[in-house]
Amino acid sequence: MLGRTELEEALETLGAVLEGRGLSHGLLVAGGSSLLLLGLISRPTADLDVIGLAEHGTYVKADQLPPTLTRAVSDVAATLELAPTWLNNGPAPLMDLGLPEGFEGRVECRRYGTLEVHIPAREDMVCFKLYAAVDQGPGSKHFQDLQEMRATPTELSAAAVWCRSQDPSSAFESELRAAVADLTSLPRPRGDDGDGG
Repeated sequence: MLGRTELEEALETLGAVLEGRGLSHGLLVAGGSSLLLLGLISRPTADLDVIGLAEHGTYVKADQLPPTLTRAVSDVAATLELAPTWLNNGPAPLMDLGLPEGFEGRVECRRYGTLEVHIPAREDMVCFKLYAAVDQGPGSKHFQDLQEMRATPTELSAAAVWCRSQDPSSAFESELRAAVADLTSLPRPRGDDGDGG
């Protein structure tokens, strides 16, 4: 499992390896690893989820990772004694859902050598996490992440609108409403007015 320190070390090492080989890559990431990099959760993660590749100012689905990148990822895994899949494109189908409106303008880009890591903004991660929480239920890590993030009623309402655009079925709507109700009924920390980020 990767904590924030281990994840940053792995990315720094990967960036240095790529730079040493005269290579550069831009990756759009998501999942718990993104929240960890943003300091929004403390839960360790098994891997870094790549959903897209940054190309010519836009994002394309990461159906396959470039061979030069996968070789570098494998070398870093061996060096740092990480799982071979510490960086993978398993969640790439998330791109099929269609990104929230204005997504690209909110992305935070971090550079590690010649590696660019594009991290979705908090509000977009709330969208993704809420969709996954509805899909996998209240016992899932996604639900727990939303709890730890202290997603506000305002954020959840906005995310629910996006989620409904992805799945208009009545069954999904019912589960979505239940998930939002569960999350908004949780005790909030003192001084939290429910509208803060």
